[in-house]
Amino acid sequence: MSIVHENIPDVTIGKFLQELGSSAPAPGGGSTAALSGAMGAALVSMLCNLTIGREKYADYQEINAETKKRSDELIHELTECITKDMTSYDSVMAALKLPKNTEEEKALRSERLQEAYKSAASAPIETSEKCLEVMKLAYSLTGKSNKTAECDLLAAALNANSGIALAIVNVKVNLLYIKDSEYVGKTCYWADRITREASEILKNIREAMKA
Repeated sequence: MSIVHENIPDVTIGKFLQELGSSAPAPGGGSTAALSGAMGAALVSMLCNLTIGREKYADYQEINAETKKRSDELIHELTECITKDMTSYDSVMAALKLPKNTEEEKALRSERLQEAYKSAASAPIETSEKCLEVMKLAYSLTGKSNKTAECDLLAAALNANSGIALAIVNVKVNLLYIKDSEYVGKTCYWADRITREASEILKNIREAMKA
């Protein structure tokens, strides 16, 4: 059975990679983007767990506890984004199968396709936003977490940044088929903004950690 129809948290890494490398249309790049973000969030949670309860970091207990709560949520939310991405193209496939024998059928098919491509773009857009939040959480802990593992904050940010880059590729692929110029323009502007913001955060983390 395809993992599209399985509960993703129950799927082993080996099975996910096997399906990813198969000829199946999903999972694909969008799913790996969400997985990258989820791994980044997990690394943030790890740093929090390595800091909470340590007397040496008594001044940073509150921020680590609050950050862990949100990073744990993001692990779950980005895991859900894997499923959303795998199923998002279903509407496109369904629209492509609609009849196009008459002008009315052609018009309806075209309308459904436009709706479907926008829907397909929504999953990687959500993934990007959540990955950016992971990066912000990682940056918020620089100098405020267990120093023996602090390098993993950079690893978390790099994973999340990769998730953003991968997700935006998937967004832009869908934009190629969308005729709504206003939607395309706004989405391209959003993509440029989030890419710049992610790059700035990554730069700040590197500078803070001298990495």
